[in-house]
Amino acid sequence: MSFADREQPKTICLFDVDGTLTPARLTVSPEMKQVLKDLRKKCAIGFVGGSDFAKQLEQLGPDVLQDFDYCFSENGLTAFKFGKPLPAQSFINWIGEEKYSELSRFILRYLADLDLPFRRGTFIEFRKGMINVSPVGRNCTTEERNEYEKYDVPNKVRVNMVNALKEKFSDLELTYSIGGQISFDVFPTGWDKTYCLRHLEDEKFDKIYFFGDKAYQGGNDWEIYSDDRTIGHAVTSPEDTIKQLKEIFEL
Repeated sequence: MSFADREQPKTICLFDVDGTLTPARLTVSPEMKQVLKDLRKKCAIGFVGGSDFAKQLEQLGPDVLQDFDYCFSENGLTAFKFGKPLPAQSFINWIGEEKYSELSRFILRYLADLDLPFRRGTFIEFRKGMINVSPVGRNCTTEERNEYEKYDVPNKVRVNMVNALKEKFSDLELTYSIGGQISFDVFPTGWDKTYCLRHLEDEKFDKIYFFGDKAYQGGNDWEIYSDDRTIGHAVTSPEDTIKQLKEIFEL
């Protein structure tokens, strides 16, 4: 048994990153690292996020492959177990260059016509398993992210853009997931965070806990949070994650 040294060897806790283990795009706190270390004595632990591994490394620290049993980048399309890579998949192979070019041209034209309070760089970020679209640009500072979110929510910038993409590309089996403060993800249907669960099948876990802050319909934690295979816990911040872990696992 892979996790025979744990108190609950058939239990695993999976965590979203932004807003759950760390503040959005910021680094993990010493308190969170200690709680996760204590939790790892109880059960297996892993994280699953839409960002690529390099960004997760920045947020969770250089020893992330040693600190977690499972590391799932880009919803598990890039995955590690005990620090060793698992089979990977790619968005561009799925969609093809022609359709991807059509999709990206439409997005850029749509963005050009938006009336926004300000713009920064990197509006489409190409990842292995998806694209991440940010109307305002991913190169925002933390303060600018907060400012843009206050504009986006009442004006439904991302919501309206997702609806336009759904209408235009109804022939493609794509899922659109709004997460974080400034962007949304576009990926093949079924390639949401539930994709990572296939990497857990060989362990036959009895309990798979998931903790995420976007655990509402349309949020990028919803699919895995509401999946029949998981026990979903919605959190409001890293501090709330710590509080719930201490209560559930008596840490």
